[in-house]
Amino acid sequence: MSDAGSRPPRTPGRFATTQWSLVTAAADPDNPSSLEALPALCSSYWQPIYVYLRRRGLDHEETLDLTQGFFAKLLEKHYLADARRERGRFRTFLLTALNHYVANEWDRERAQKRGGGVAAIPIDGSEAETTYRHEPSHDDTPERLFDRRWARTLLDAGLKRLREETVHREEAGRFERLLPLLSGEGDEGYRDLAAALGVGESALRVAVYRMRRRFRAILRDEVARTVGDRSSVDEELRHLFAVLGA
Repeated sequence: MSDAGSRPPRTPGRFATTQWSLVTAAADPDNPSSLEALPALCSSYWQPIYVYLRRRGLDHEETLDLTQGFFAKLLEKHYLADARRERGRFRTFLLTALNHYVANEWDRERAQKRGGGVAAIPIDGSEAETTYRHEPSHDDTPERLFDRRWARTLLDAGLKRLREETVHREEAGRFERLLPLLSGEGDEGYRDLAAALGVGESALRVAVYRMRRRFRAILRDEVARTVGDRSSVDEELRHLFAVLGA
């Protein structure tokens, strides 16, 4: 990735480069990182899948079962080998594979334990249901709800990276106090916050401007990880923000 030099030092032993390298690792049973890659993918993308299945009418327990089984099946059957950057958006591949998996599961004996001996993927059931219940209650399609949660997942990933970078340079409390200004709203809060932080208002505005600019760059990078090529980033960003604003 082109922005590798702008990131803070990685924690020793931490697995990660890009989402597509996770896909490659998870798809290769001979890759020593494969057992670590699948949980990493799951932690990024299980929430959009969970809310999608719940909106399709499945209950909490069945959705947890299918979500966990889906990720296990991706690794067990090497389906991730079919995911390639040049073939388009990873979210599209994931949703297509999920629908195929669910259709197959509904056609077979449900009593048999899923996963074929593959280790279970840890999913917090309480967090899953809380995530779903916080979604708008209007009649969005499952696909639109999936896209909305996907967009929020990318935003959360971007904010996490921004927080890690910022805290690497300065105290965590300062970042949390600047965070409400990231959206560009609440400009009237600059004077009071500048006084509380012991800096000039103009200096604070510069700091927030830089934080916004860095967040935009990080968000573009997060989106670029999940599309076939960087020429699709702007289109994907427009789509996801449109889904969030609907």
